[in-house]
Amino acid sequence: MDSNAVPVPVLEMTRISKRFPGVQALLSVDFRLLPGEVHALMGQNGAGKSTLVKVLTGVHPADEGHILLEGREIRPTSPLEAQKLGISAVFQEVNLCPNLSVAENICLGREGSSPFALRWGEMRRRAAAALADLNVHIDVAAPLSDFSLAVQQIVAIARSLTASAKVLILDEPTSSLAEDEVRRLFSVIRRLKAQGMAILFISHFLDQLFEISDRITVLRNGQLVGEYPIAALSRMQLITHMVGREVADEGPTRAGRARAERPAGGGAPLLRARGLGKKGSVRDIDLEVMTGEELGIAGLLGAGKTETARLLFGVDEADEGTIEIDGAPARIGSPLDAIAHGLGFCPEDRKTEGILGDLSLRENIVVALQAKRGIFRNLSRARQDHIARSYIQRLGIVAADAEVPIGKLSGGNQQKALLARWLATNPRMLLLDEPTRGIDVAAKGEIMGQVMDLCDRGMAVVFVSSEMAEALRYADRLVVLRDRRKVAELAAGEVDEQAVYRIIAGGYA
Repeated sequence: MDSNAVPVPVLEMTRISKRFPGVQALLSVDFRLLPGEVHALMGQNGAGKSTLVKVLTGVHPADEGHILLEGREIRPTSPLEAQKLGISAVFQEVNLCPNLSVAENICLGREGSSPFALRWGEMRRRAAAALADLNVHIDVAAPLSDFSLAVQQIVAIARSLTASAKVLILDEPTSSLAEDEVRRLFSVIRRLKAQGMAILFISHFLDQLFEISDRITVLRNGQLVGEYPIAALSRMQLITHMVGREVADEGPTRAGRARAERPAGGGAPLLRARGLGKKGSVRDIDLEVMTGEELGIAGLLGAGKTETARLLFGVDEADEGTIEIDGAPARIGSPLDAIAHGLGFCPEDRKTEGILGDLSLRENIVVALQAKRGIFRNLSRARQDHIARSYIQRLGIVAADAEVPIGKLSGGNQQKALLARWLATNPRMLLLDEPTRGIDVAAKGEIMGQVMDLCDRGMAVVFVSSEMAEALRYADRLVVLRDRRKVAELAAGEVDEQAVYRIIAGGYA
């Protein structure tokens, strides 16, 4: 047998097309998945990645084309049917039942489980074994809601692995994982690959893609650009294939912008927090946010970054410490208080805390401005349409029109819509919690370029990121958290990643 012969594909999708009202989401796309490989699917937000996966998993029927699984044509009509055929998927947002136990989330509906005669001991044993394969040891009898988003993501992956899968789809599986958890997951992926599993991997973390993938298929505007061996493609070549043009390697940087673009005098304190904290959350947070400044908040997963942002915006109410705005004491006990003070907030979990999935793109963009104006000063429909159109154009939101339900947009376009929501309120300060998570490299540069433009015009920005290189790239100053407390404050342009990690590990600032 020829050692160079290409193995017979486990999965083949040929000439797949899918159209939605006003949008050609996929046009004659080919995709194949070989046994024992990790195959990355890449493209900008709106390129068609999610639609292709949804066609494969039975969420949407293809308008044209064929799907072959182990040489047999299939047409799954639901995710459940796709699972029974051997196609198992873990999506970016965790879709589990937080009120059920970890064991129930992993085992219910799987082979050997029964709603009429639950064997609790056996269920817990199987769940614990599935998590042990991921080197995770937790109380599987506890409710899923007791655990962090990262642990919930791992539980979703464990559930997927308990099915008799022939094809495993991992859509942004590392988006909520710390570096050590990513290593743990990659170890599992490599074991599955060695066992012959065919794995479709979607991520916007380029370093991870090049580390774990064997081949990459690139989509652009719903069409196939090409399929490439990972060893034959550089990062810049991949980015160029994705966007269809040459782009800057990393996009704009805060330090690289001319000082002439910054506000005169370097800004004045807009918000000052002293000893801010909440029992069970973060403690003793001191920080100042200046006008015309981008303040980064960095730290490992669980360090308290999101909790700090939620306290500043009043999503959670602090039980200790003070906040001043423009030098005067300010009580921020709710988001409405924060909005009244000119603050805006894009949360980390855009699906459950950000977008209003059943409402239109227009309604999602204007909702915060309407809340700021109050119930007696309604925005006219004409004014709503104008605001929505202007921000759709300004931020490059890809949608058929402003009336499409926002839940039907890609994650990157949803993130842009959330930014538009707060820009419409003309805020003095924006709190951005992981604003580039799940965003392709070109859109990331566009969004952060817009944010830096806002800073240059005098807006204050607090930027939370779990990517240290990104935090250093886009921030003027960096507040470092460890164990839910502030441990350092640094000029971002004067330190590198290693220095920050030494501080997090317990070194000196």
